[in-house]
Amino acid sequence: MSDVLYISGAEQFEAEVLSSEQPVLVDFYAEWCGPCKLAAPIMDTLAVEYQGKAAVAKIDVDDPQNRDIAMKYGVMSIPTVFTIKDGEIVDKNIGFIGEDGYRQMIEKGLGE
Repeated sequence: MSDVLYISGAEQFEAEVLSSEQPVLVDFYAEWCGPCKLAAPIMDTLAVEYQGKAAVAKIDVDDPQNRDIAMKYGVMSIPTVFTIKDGEIVDKNIGFIGEDGYRQMIEKGLGE
């Protein structure tokens, strides 16, 4: 079982990401996206590694309930990954950046 949060809809996004007391690494992805498939096991690993300190959330851009979220954050290509802390974006990357890159994004959210 994955520790990654799968977000569906603005209400869950608000509750799980924007209102989180921890920084959240948010991965905008789609099932058909090759680089997204490369990122998926890394997101699972980081979710376990940072449990209790930071969260990892995935948002399927093909889910109609998530289109407004993707538009609000200007997601034009995937994977697009944000670190959100206290409801604010503290880091953003477009494209696959590898495990070290995603780890650095979490660390930035933690202020380390």
